[in-house]
Amino acid sequence: MLGSANLLGLVSAVLYTSFSPVPVDALNNGVGKLPALGYNSTQIRQCNIDEDLVLESAQLMVSLGLQAVGYEYVNIDDCYAEKNRSASGDIVADSVRFAHGMKNLTDQIHELGFKTGIYSDSGWFTCGGYPGSFQNELRDATTFQDWGFDYLKFDNCAIPFDDVIREGMIGKYTRMSDALAQLSQSSGQPPFLFSLCQWGWEQVWLWGSTLGHSWRVTGDIAPEWDSLALIINFNSFITQATDFYGHNDMDMVHSGNGGLTFDEAKSHFTAWALMKSPLLVGASALSAITPDILEILTNTEILAINQDPVVAKSISPFRWGINPDWTSNSTSPAQYYSGPSENGTVFMLLNTLNETSDMFFNLTESPWIRAGRQYSVRDLWTHTDNGTAVRNFTAVDVPPHGVVALLLDDAGDEPAGIFPPCAVWFNCAYENGTAAN
Repeated sequence: MLGSANLLGLVSAVLYTSFSPVPVDALNNGVGKLPALGYNSTQIRQCNIDEDLVLESAQLMVSLGLQAVGYEYVNIDDCYAEKNRSASGDIVADSVRFAHGMKNLTDQIHELGFKTGIYSDSGWFTCGGYPGSFQNELRDATTFQDWGFDYLKFDNCAIPFDDVIREGMIGKYTRMSDALAQLSQSSGQPPFLFSLCQWGWEQVWLWGSTLGHSWRVTGDIAPEWDSLALIINFNSFITQATDFYGHNDMDMVHSGNGGLTFDEAKSHFTAWALMKSPLLVGASALSAITPDILEILTNTEILAINQDPVVAKSISPFRWGINPDWTSNSTSPAQYYSGPSENGTVFMLLNTLNETSDMFFNLTESPWIRAGRQYSVRDLWTHTDNGTAVRNFTAVDVPPHGVVALLLDDAGDEPAGIFPPCAVWFNCAYENGTAAN
């Protein structure tokens, strides 16, 4: 957990160090191929959690239809443990708030058809001051497996002194990654989905996929537009790092947690989903979720892009819009994005302005579009087929901080006789070499 006050400093310090993710072998160990979908207990609840709340959240995920559209993890974050380890050195669940034991709780959650997640820290203590896993990695991984958990979020607080750890960030997270692999091998049980939560430090997008299945790229999210804009801006420069079995983690989904307009909540969910971030709902209380927010979280057309079994890549900016291309602006990120999918080319148009705006683009600005072709247009929010686009497209009256999500599918050759002969004039020429312009 890294407070939002530190987030801007992190972005300023890291943003220009490297935005050229180097492809590395992903941790393909049979889990985490696609971004995780689920619920996380912490963001608003913080330490006010207990077994009843966690079980109620799982039951609500069923009754609200979240499970039916693919949400599969129910995760417990920090503050579930006693402040001290047992005499034998093990982490102990809080005897009051989890009085019936973690195994009893995970059994009930598994019976509902979910997987379950737990939290620990790579340092001496968790961010909430509970026992961390440094020098106890295999012991704690074994405890979590015995308790019945399937997923581990691993935080970055209480870092040991340099002369104790004598490792960088990679080494610190390798300790638990190796422990999880050893445990799976020795026990014969499936490996944990391993989520690195070290806030984007030391360019985790370059190496995170060798150790885990997702990695946080910034500090903690807040339910406000400025926080969303900052995270989208940062992630827009490192989208190449996401692939099967390894995903940039933009932090929890805050749609429904106040502080966001309905259109901002849609933009939040759309950007996270189409950038292939894990989607872990951090709602303060699922029992109080409103129908409009539930509609956002259960948009099956948006979720289908996030969970695409054929194409793993994130959308990426093809034009920044109000800023010159390749401009980093934490309050006004890029506005025009596209990416491939199993069923066509995905576009996201993000209105970063404080006023309604029309948003225009030429189709071939996206590298995934073929010149000389026309495309059917599917709106992923209105769930309508909106005719055929030839050469360009305009989204009209996009609300302030609102979003348009489109799926364009090849519909054959564009009509004959269109002038100019090229959608992009620069260097366009006839067969004899004469410039077309």
